[in-house]
Amino acid sequence: MVDGECVGYSDTAAQVFNTDPGQERLRAVQRRIFAQNRAAEDIWQRSDRRRPYLTLVYLGTLTGNRTRADEESYVSEREELEGMATAQRALLLEPASADGAALLRIVVANGGRQMRHAGQAVSMLADLARDDPTVLGVVGMVESRRSTADALRELNRVGLPVLAPTLSADRIDAHSRLYLQVSAPNADQVRMVEAYARNVLRVDEAHVYWTTGENSSLADDLYVGTLVEGLRQRFGSRITSVDEWRTGHRLTAECGFPGLLFYAGRWSEFNGFMRALRECGDNPPRHLVADDSVNRYMANPALRDAAPGNIPVTYVSKAALATCPALRDAASRRDDTRAGFLDLVQARNLLDPPRCRPESPVPVGERVSLAYDAAMMLVRAMESLAARLRHADPRRRWEPTSVNPVSVHAEVLRQTTGRGHPGVAGPIRYTPDSGEPLDKPISLMRVERVPEVTVEPVEVFRCGDGDPSTAAACGPVPPPAP
Repeated sequence: MVDGECVGYSDTAAQVFNTDPGQERLRAVQRRIFAQNRAAEDIWQRSDRRRPYLTLVYLGTLTGNRTRADEESYVSEREELEGMATAQRALLLEPASADGAALLRIVVANGGRQMRHAGQAVSMLADLARDDPTVLGVVGMVESRRSTADALRELNRVGLPVLAPTLSADRIDAHSRLYLQVSAPNADQVRMVEAYARNVLRVDEAHVYWTTGENSSLADDLYVGTLVEGLRQRFGSRITSVDEWRTGHRLTAECGFPGLLFYAGRWSEFNGFMRALRECGDNPPRHLVADDSVNRYMANPALRDAAPGNIPVTYVSKAALATCPALRDAASRRDDTRAGFLDLVQARNLLDPPRCRPESPVPVGERVSLAYDAAMMLVRAMESLAARLRHADPRRRWEPTSVNPVSVHAEVLRQTTGRGHPGVAGPIRYTPDSGEPLDKPISLMRVERVPEVTVEPVEVFRCGDGDPSTAAACGPVPPPAP
């Protein structure tokens, strides 16, 4: 225990992180992963240890948030674990004769609230990696904060690659030569918001409000800090106010504001921000746009229920290509990557509840596909290395010491040049000297009435396509066919 939080790691149901009320889904996905760990070990033994076998660590914030019995406070972490569980399940479903298909064990690690105890967790993981040669990488990290950057430096020192599903603070890749992120950086988010304001909203004035969460600051919060700085540089004199918003501050000055009102803060304060705008009554600001952190708010029905119904919210999404409608459309076009992912998340024996089923259309969740893509990039890299080793002796047993984490990172980079990795949330490609993806798709989603949680958000604007053969462009997304 560190400051009242259970910090460390687990790969069995003997230790499930978080006992808080309302967090049943977080506990359930951990138990699912641990059950699949047992299944992966059993299949590996029955294959006479011929199949490649690897361990990935999920490192996130699994404790420390203030919670209510009717409120899920770890949506992002739960979704990322669901994405990893989906990747793990896909490998378990491979035929018994598929000796080249990897098997995945997942270790779940807790870095504490806002990753403040990540240093202690990483120290434990370094010991684990030294003792267990199957450990090849880390997925997660959740939030771009100073403590996260410190953890990245330490993971780099011990030689463990990190694939972060959603980190996007500009230049955070400078903290580790073994770091790769799945999502577009803040610079791309700022470029998209500015293009939307200029070409769609056609406004020439913007007001920006930022928050950093409880007991944090702009210097410590790298996500918010680089986002606000990027907005200042991109919009220039068109931004006429940039202010920190704190709980209890009134927003009556924004009532009827015709320009862009941009929320550049953490999801944890967005509920209070929306409540403050309720004072505007029938004269709300015309164009409220929010950053991608607000996805966590949008995934929480209990919070959305209290929002005013007359203020539409447009917010940034890093996974618009992996919503239920987008996945169904992709499946109809025989997109094998997204169709296979859709089959997995719809299955009744994996996620609870299943996603995208016609009789119960539960959304996929913003981070599920991003974590799935991160895990699968590491898996495919390891399988490629294993195939080369098996070429000389196809019937040899898998020897975990045959590959190491640094070689897997190098193979990920090799596989993601050119057209890149065909991710569920869009193609992923890198240059050899950067951990930020090139031209990764990023979108704006719109919700007309926030309290109506059963209505799917609509993608209205998109930038990037991940395709090196075309110039990255931003533009409106046509409405779906009726």
